[in-house]
Amino acid sequence: MAMNNPIDLKDEARYEFRSLDDGTSPTEPVTAYSAPLHRRLKSRHLQMIAIGGIIGPGLLVGSGNALHLAGPGGILISFSLVGIIVFFVMQSLGELATLIPVTGSFTEYAQRFVDDSLSFALGWAYWYLWVTVLANEYNAVSLVIMYWTDVVPQWAWILIFWFIFLSLSMLGVLAYGEVEFWLSFIKIISISVFFIVAIFISAGCIGPQKIGFKYWHDPGAFADSINGVAKTFVIAGTLYAGTEMVGITSGEAHNPRRAVPQAIRQVFWRILIFYVGMMFFIGILLPYNSPRLLAPGSKTAASPLTITLDEARIAPAASLINALIVIAVISAGNSSLYVSSRTMLFMARNGKAPKILGRTNKAGVPWVALLFSNLVACIAFLSVSSSAGTVYDALITLSGVATFIVWGAIGVVHSKDPISFPLPIRPNKQLPVRFRNGMRAQGQSIDSLPFKAMWYPYGTYVALAANIFLVFFQGYTAFLNPFSATDFVTNYVLLPVFVLLVLGYKFWKKTKWVRLEDMDIWSGRRAELEEDADIKG
Repeated sequence: MAMNNPIDLKDEARYEFRSLDDGTSPTEPVTAYSAPLHRRLKSRHLQMIAIGGIIGPGLLVGSGNALHLAGPGGILISFSLVGIIVFFVMQSLGELATLIPVTGSFTEYAQRFVDDSLSFALGWAYWYLWVTVLANEYNAVSLVIMYWTDVVPQWAWILIFWFIFLSLSMLGVLAYGEVEFWLSFIKIISISVFFIVAIFISAGCIGPQKIGFKYWHDPGAFADSINGVAKTFVIAGTLYAGTEMVGITSGEAHNPRRAVPQAIRQVFWRILIFYVGMMFFIGILLPYNSPRLLAPGSKTAASPLTITLDEARIAPAASLINALIVIAVISAGNSSLYVSSRTMLFMARNGKAPKILGRTNKAGVPWVALLFSNLVACIAFLSVSSSAGTVYDALITLSGVATFIVWGAIGVVHSKDPISFPLPIRPNKQLPVRFRNGMRAQGQSIDSLPFKAMWYPYGTYVALAANIFLVFFQGYTAFLNPFSATDFVTNYVLLPVFVLLVLGYKFWKKTKWVRLEDMDIWSGRRAELEEDADIKG
């Protein structure tokens, strides 16, 4: 399928295949199992989702656990390093999603550019990641609300929000976009105000004392030296999880060629301001050994923001922060169900999950996948009978490892040149790092890409190598004396599971590596005429 001419989407229409976004071919009837999703997300939706869509209770509550484990200096190191990785991962994904905006995103790219078995394992790992995050949101919101009152039991709050999240998700993609737009707007404004207040608290203008950087000296900048930093890498990975959501939403965007690059370019500032900024401020306002921080064995689960304002004697403001956390939970739960259901929809419609999960209703909502994902997230009820800190830590760790696996797979799908690899994993003994090589093999110029990854290929390779390293490094503390079998299983159980999914599906379906000249780099593209007719948002 080599081409020597510039990309012409109209001429390449014959390469289209049935997908979530394009529907069936003209000769096939549209059914509940093949109806396309609706492309109704506007540019302003994607931009706001990119800026504030993943500011959830993980950042507002889980940051306290990170501070407890690593100290103020440790969390700045871990969140900055993981932030650099995220930046380059998003550059790779942006190049792919701008050209081929499909709801299956990198799971579909893995199927088309690498091997169907990788797509199978990646899809299930990514779905698991978001179901775990969703369960974590249920746990977080129940704990935070109990800061106000313990009259209603924790399990009841989980059940209440279970129905709230499901109801919001059933309204359709446009409703999702609008809800996320306004909730993200509220979160951005609120956190910006907190940063300003934090400066006044640190300077002694608000509260009983001037704080400055005294907690960097007593109890210190690091809670457990390099060990604490290692423990927070996986927390950082989980809290950054969702940046790749832009790839999923691109399939339901009206004009991804314009909206996706705009969203990708905002990633750097979002990381610097909201994540690194948050770690900096809580690190100067609270000591890492504060008994009020969320940690294994703790009896309270207040956000470090809430604790900070409470100790500055701003009790009403502390309640407002808790209200912000509830808003963040609704936003994060909404997003978790959105991503998990779309991933499962792609899997079901491509024979990688039960067919029933591929149904959609007339509004384009994958209601069966939504219900299934939300039911599995009921593992959150396990937290009712356990220490809040212990359950929170376990959920964070499991989803964090899955995040690094997914980010690494994005690098594999995207990269330019085959990396020499000594093991005979394919006939030409090379690890498939695929997308740009496939374009060259089919006679396509890289200059024709509507968005190009910054500092390519070095950024992509650095991110890929770093994710592989972190998958193994994040759990090394389990080997310290004494060896912790529980920590070892929690940190590494997903790795053999992922490998077994790849190998099992490969042998079962007898899948093969996709040759460069056979890669489908055409399906899912949008005609230029459609791109120019953007709906102003």
